[in-house]
Amino acid sequence: MPKDLVGIKELAKEDIELILGTALSFKDVLKRDIKKVPALRGKTVVNLFFEPSTRTKTSFELAEKRLSTDVLNFSVPTSSVVKGESLFDTIKTIEAYGVDYIVIRHSSSGVPHFIARNVGASVINAGDGINEHPTQALLDAFSIIEKKGALDGLRIAIIGDIYHSRVAKSNIYLLSKFGANVRLMGPPTLIPSMEDYGVEVFYDMDKGIKDVDVVMMLRIQIERQGKSFFPSTREYFKYWGLDMKRLGLAHKDAIVMHPGPMNRGIEISSEVADSPQSVILEQVTNGIAVRMAVMYLLTGEKR
Repeated sequence: MPKDLVGIKELAKEDIELILGTALSFKDVLKRDIKKVPALRGKTVVNLFFEPSTRTKTSFELAEKRLSTDVLNFSVPTSSVVKGESLFDTIKTIEAYGVDYIVIRHSSSGVPHFIARNVGASVINAGDGINEHPTQALLDAFSIIEKKGALDGLRIAIIGDIYHSRVAKSNIYLLSKFGANVRLMGPPTLIPSMEDYGVEVFYDMDKGIKDVDVVMMLRIQIERQGKSFFPSTREYFKYWGLDMKRLGLAHKDAIVMHPGPMNRGIEISSEVADSPQSVILEQVTNGIAVRMAVMYLLTGEKR
């Protein structure tokens, strides 16, 4: 494993397999009455979240505490950042405290890579701009394998705001390394050029979703859209939303995924989100195990 996890694009297939295998062991830990292990006792992690987050931030905090690390949460509104301090000076100050891990989420693409080049601590990308969200793709892969046994040969539909989605990009990079058949669907304005990764693009959702094994829905990221990419949310759901009728076009054993937060009635109906085919809440649980595995492996230690 490298020192940092800044993206799936840079990660070797063997490293991904190691993370997923290690996460399986940590998921067993989460089933115990006492869910804490001393694997990283004495280590210190700082969570630097420059963007709002509920699921990812909570998941990382739980993973860190399950591993017995000392956790520091960086509050941007009360920090020297609001006084004009540069990002470089902020991270160098944090490094001077002797931290072992920096978990970073930032609205600008490339920030985790910049930090990783300038600190000795292990840097974990918790989402950077519209670039990547590597731990989300890892937990998605873990969830798919848990249900389907493998990734190779699966037909996986990724539907929605792919242009602004760091989750979609990390998933595309990961799934392409494992031989999955990836289909991208959404309005033409929200699908970037990804042909180099062997994906198929469908602008007709009914055709694209036919017989797929996995349906991965994405949130419409209105906060990142400087202009209107589609006429209205009502029209978006009509053509690109997932309801039970449309899900019926997929394979009968297809699973439904969503990284959250969900916009019910815009990209997914409540009936689908709460159906037996939905693994959305299982993704949340698996995220803790995967993030535990990432932190454990970045220490360079072996079991």
